[in-house]
Amino acid sequence: MRGSASGINIMFELVLLDGGAGRELARMGAPFRQPEWSALALMEAPDFVLRMHRRYVEAGADVITTNSYAVVPFHIGSARFTARGTELADLAGRLAREAAATGSRPVEVAGSLPPVCGSYRADLFHPEHARPILQILVRGLAPHVDHWLAETLSAIEEAELVREVIDGSGLEQRPLWLSFTLEDESAVRGRPRLRSGQPVGEAVAAAIRLRAAAVLFNCSQPEVMEDAVSIASSVIEDSKAGLRIGVYANAFPPQSKDATANTGLSEIRADLTPENYLAFAKAWQQGGASILGGCCGIGPEHIEALRRGLMAGGDPRTCATLRRL
Repeated sequence: MRGSASGINIMFELVLLDGGAGRELARMGAPFRQPEWSALALMEAPDFVLRMHRRYVEAGADVITTNSYAVVPFHIGSARFTARGTELADLAGRLAREAAATGSRPVEVAGSLPPVCGSYRADLFHPEHARPILQILVRGLAPHVDHWLAETLSAIEEAELVREVIDGSGLEQRPLWLSFTLEDESAVRGRPRLRSGQPVGEAVAAAIRLRAAAVLFNCSQPEVMEDAVSIASSVIEDSKAGLRIGVYANAFPPQSKDATANTGLSEIRADLTPENYLAFAKAWQQGGASILGGCCGIGPEHIEALRRGLMAGGDPRTCATLRRL
């Protein structure tokens, strides 16, 4: 991706994210069930969470994401969140920081800020309900993270609230990455939309307006990502905003518009081998994406394939570029 606020052309170094947490924890034998999802291991067996993070560091991730996605009332219940929300967010941050610090190369920590009213459900989002939940997550994660990753956002309004909460917490100096989830059932190629129905171009423009350092697309099928990257590249190039673009797809079959979380476990596609996922990632990189990783069902073996296939020689490097954003 080329472009900067000053109009000077630059080329971003590739940054590798980690992969999915919940399915990897389940595969490792960690406590895992609905509705708690990945939060159950955090509460009952945090050593599994630490080991999961370390697997991704060993696979080559430059950034690991805190296991705070399911630390919300939607997953763990309102009473448990009220009693333990800050504590669990703090634990998620500390475990990720510990894993990052024990690696043989610099690794940064992204603080996961999930769609607190429910994944894929823009219709469930209410700012007055979501605001105090986000405030608790930000407060618990803040001592441990290098930047914020608001992820699996179904609507622009969710991103706007995240910016408001971060600014209100006095933590606006830390880079913010905004990651949107897309419709898997797009009827017209070339016109990708958020699960709210909002066009990708509007979401990218909102990310620029909200002073994000990166705009990403996650938790959707790999097949819908390339068009989103193309649109993002065009919007960013025209605005000379200098945002990074990122992708971390999932390995689920298409999720319908009425899909709801916590109703069961989605199947994992057998065709998304590390080699096949790498082929998708090469197209995203060619289209302008410089942050690549995986979401649900994408594991350490996929991240290792990305490092081998996308980085010359798989050479270790620093994350200094991240801190300059």
